[in-house]
Amino acid sequence: MSRRLEIAGCALERPLCNHCLGRLFAGVSTGLSNRQRGAIIRYLMGAPMQESGDCHICRGLFSEVSKFGGLVEKSSAPFEHENFLVGSKVDPSVIEREEQLWADSGASETESIKGEMNREVGKVVEAALGKPVEFKNPDIVFVIDTMFDRVTADVTPVFFYGRYRKFSRELPQTRWPCRDCRGKGCPRCNGMGRMYGSSVQDLICPILMRRAEGGEEYFHGMGREDIDALMLGNGRPFVAEVRNPRKRSIDLAAAEDEMNASANGLVVVEGLRPSTRGEMRAIKSAACPKTYRVRVRFQQEFDHRKLNDIPRVLAEKPIRQHTPNRVAHRRADLERVRTVHRVEIETVDGPEVVIVVEADSGTYIKELMHGDGGRTKPNVADIVGVPCEVAELDVISIGDKGV
Repeated sequence: MSRRLEIAGCALERPLCNHCLGRLFAGVSTGLSNRQRGAIIRYLMGAPMQESGDCHICRGLFSEVSKFGGLVEKSSAPFEHENFLVGSKVDPSVIEREEQLWADSGASETESIKGEMNREVGKVVEAALGKPVEFKNPDIVFVIDTMFDRVTADVTPVFFYGRYRKFSRELPQTRWPCRDCRGKGCPRCNGMGRMYGSSVQDLICPILMRRAEGGEEYFHGMGREDIDALMLGNGRPFVAEVRNPRKRSIDLAAAEDEMNASANGLVVVEGLRPSTRGEMRAIKSAACPKTYRVRVRFQQEFDHRKLNDIPRVLAEKPIRQHTPNRVAHRRADLERVRTVHRVEIETVDGPEVVIVVEADSGTYIKELMHGDGGRTKPNVADIVGVPCEVAELDVISIGDKGV
């Protein structure tokens, strides 16, 4: 107790309001505001009351709490939100004076002026809006610039989970900027700024952004299929992110209907529901096995009996794949080891064979078929002893249970 009285005595050599005095002992007890702590300390020390405008630290800043609360309330009007959090920017000279007081007095149970300001303004806003403060995952963070009486609203993005099936072999998953002009428009891209006129992202995200009245949208898929591959079966999971939304609760059933109607059969979206940043990250990092149906065309006649060797050689064996030639311009040349879990010969029609393959996430299936000039070993072409090409590739299942 005597040490705390020494700290109080040193602090009161300067004119301090009860807020700034009480903050020196913020860690001493609970259930009291810093202003109440300051009043008690002042009483115990026999010190006179101090007007906040003369305070050595805050220069009357706490007399403006109601004003700041009003500014936040006004700033909140355009945005739908269930909860909020308040942050603040304080004149650096105020912070410097406070930290100097801590050093001079030896106080160690302190709270920063920004911490108290955020809390006191938060109380005012909570009462005005009838909505709670949320510390972990607020819908919106209001940052008060106390020097210039300005408030900025940092709106948390909204996330929406769904699954899509893709029925076009000319549709990429995400927007593909033109390599020559990088989005500006040039002869190669016919002025579009992109290599393809549309994408799965274009058929999904703008509808959500418009309904949420957002500013930007992003598409996060659980992996991706090649442009010329169909995405069938149970569909590919995705999370669409809309940043700076004015609306957070939208009619997702109506949004899904709009997507499917406007896509004209190119894409079908199912299971649209609210999601979270955590689920988005889990989907992006997931490494789930996938099942493919591959139509392979052999370039010469071959002994069909050799097809029986394909499951025996490939199934549950390590497959070594160097980065394919087709993507070497944008990816490092690495060797990856993957496992093919299941191989079935589905149909045989002369030189064309349909093979169903279940493999680890990240397996290059086309290269598993033709070998990519020896960069994938073993491969179907080597097993059969005849060169081949992939005529069609479809993703027919994604094993994402539990993700």
